[in-house]
Amino acid sequence: MSADVQRFFEEQGYLIVEDLLSDDELDACQHEIERLHALAAELDEAGKPEARQFQREPHAGVAQRDDGLPVLRKVENTGNYSDLFGDLARHSRLVPVIQGLIGNDLLLFRSTLMLKPAHHGSAHALHQDSAYWPMDPPTLVTVSIALNDATPENGCIQVIPGSHKWGLQEWGQITRADDAVTSRQDIDISARIDVPLRAGSAVCFHSLMVHGSGANQSPNPRNTALYAYFSPQVRYTPKEGQPRERSFPVVAGLDGRRDHTLVAD
Repeated sequence: MSADVQRFFEEQGYLIVEDLLSDDELDACQHEIERLHALAAELDEAGKPEARQFQREPHAGVAQRDDGLPVLRKVENTGNYSDLFGDLARHSRLVPVIQGLIGNDLLLFRSTLMLKPAHHGSAHALHQDSAYWPMDPPTLVTVSIALNDATPENGCIQVIPGSHKWGLQEWGQITRADDAVTSRQDIDISARIDVPLRAGSAVCFHSLMVHGSGANQSPNPRNTALYAYFSPQVRYTPKEGQPRERSFPVVAGLDGRRDHTLVAD
């Protein structure tokens, strides 16, 4: 990674990676998303606790698609349910980019599919990821991979460049039925920009970056594979009542170990 690219990320808080995935990889992802919708229906019908990892779109107005499968907003911990999306976190073109930003040893904090179904995908108000994550210092990198074209019309990511320097703040509810940018009155949103992406491209951003996305009222879905990475130098700081230790998958480095456990101080 060039010094100019690193400097841009440090100053602006985000970085676009063009054409990360091939057309064949994108086709495989779309087929896998359909399989996961069917799995969600099976788990729900069987009353399995894992069904909670498949979250319905709360503002769709309908519970099911025309084919009878659920209208999903997101799938958490995708590596537990999909080898394809588990492997995507370790993509050979993606890992070197993240290493260039936060170091050679990489742990995976989050693996999620974010889904904005056509006509129904809800807006996400402005927020910082680290405001909701028990990690200190808040220096994780989130990667959002566009699995189909992400546009302002179907709710692409919006960022406020440089806002990762604002410090950690509180944001409240993220998912919204309306298209309000934020409920806070003290945020200047004039610098907010859309980050449209071609299918297969990605945007990486600092976990303190203030970002959100509009609602999808278009006829085109916006599906995103989202991963968050961090260095083992980051500490796990759970809130009261949460487990005092947690294991994270190793993506790269750490002598090839599969997992790495962090214990709260």
